[in-house]
Amino acid sequence: MTANILGKPHEWIVVRRDASGLHAIIALHSTKLGPATGGCRMFPYASEAEAMADVLRLSEAMTYKNALAGLPLGEESR
Repeated sequence: MTANILGKPHEWIVVRRDASGLHAIIALHSTKLGPATGGCRMFPYASEAEAMADVLRLSEAMTYKNALAGLPLGEESR
């Protein structure tokens, strides 16, 4: 299943909040070439929309970075 938010298709997007105040957004762009890889960013975004845009941009960038490096992770360049 693909989610398409802000015009960017992703396989998986999860938004979570908990009682501690943690607000997390996790996005998986593509697993076409293999398992996903990524990282964690802690940043005080001005809005949830700004955070979502950054998460989607970063997850897509990881896909292409790994594909360009020839790693069996994410998706091939389009």
